[in-house]
Amino acid sequence: MQTVCLLAAAIEREGIATVAISLLREVTSELRPPRTLFVPFPLGYPLGAPHDAVLQHRVIEQALALLHRTDVPVFEDFKS
Repeated sequence: MQTVCLLAAAIEREGIATVAISLLREVTSELRPPRTLFVPFPLGYPLGAPHDAVLQHRVIEQALALLHRTDVPVFEDFKS
């Protein structure tokens, strides 16, 4: 997650909005990336169960919906 946060900060400095999907609230909260969607899935499965396309699309849609937010940092929980 540290690498994701560093990359997000560098990309944001160039004027491009970013969003991260995180499984580790404690780590992410300390690093404070601009926009984060926290998901309740096991490590290694940030989009949920394999082959569950409906769930995976919902995760991606919720993450992308954060891109318009300018009141950073934004921390949202995945709404199942």
